[in-house]
Amino acid sequence: MAKKSAKKTAAKEAEPVKLFYIFYNQERWDNWIRRLEDASFEPADGEEVSEGEKLLYSFAEDLTLSVLKIIRLYQNGRLTKEEAINKLDEVEMLVMTGLPEGRLEDLVGSLQLSLIVLFTACRKYLDGGFDGDIKTLVKKGRVIGDTDLDEALEIAANIGAAVIDGATCCAKYIKDDAENLSLFDDWLVEIETMSNAMKSLAKFDEEPGEVV
Repeated sequence: MAKKSAKKTAAKEAEPVKLFYIFYNQERWDNWIRRLEDASFEPADGEEVSEGEKLLYSFAEDLTLSVLKIIRLYQNGRLTKEEAINKLDEVEMLVMTGLPEGRLEDLVGSLQLSLIVLFTACRKYLDGGFDGDIKTLVKKGRVIGDTDLDEALEIAANIGAAVIDGATCCAKYIKDDAENLSLFDDWLVEIETMSNAMKSLAKFDEEPGEVV
């Protein structure tokens, strides 16, 4: 009996600790939208980038980091695959549904387009079986460009999944010519943001009840 009891105790101790996490919520989204509404999108004297553009980039970084924390918790054994997918669904529904009216409509719409690859890459990573040959994938994606967005997204999602898995991308592949960028190029920019976020999350493990 003592041996059985000891085995049960050891099994319980080996189970991952389930914590209560508060993920990206409506309040956090609304706060960013309010800040963007109050920001100026005209560059100040002597500056090339406006306050609003900087804020929009920070908004994208914040969203990317928050979503990838879900994946990191899955990698840490804090969330099951099913739980991670459910959390992704919740955040995606919040981020990708609806647009603010007025001058922010196009800006937030463009942000949503770039973030499609984030959610798609996360799901591809969780499903496994993704292609990690980044150089070949980038070449293929550049050829396709905007001619077949479904195929381009599939390629970009493979690159994003590889980055989540530890591969390096995509600074050297990002174009400087803003006038001739395809949506695939926008997705490479987002994947570079994902790459930086994953590096910052190398030692990440949340405490109970913290907003992530």
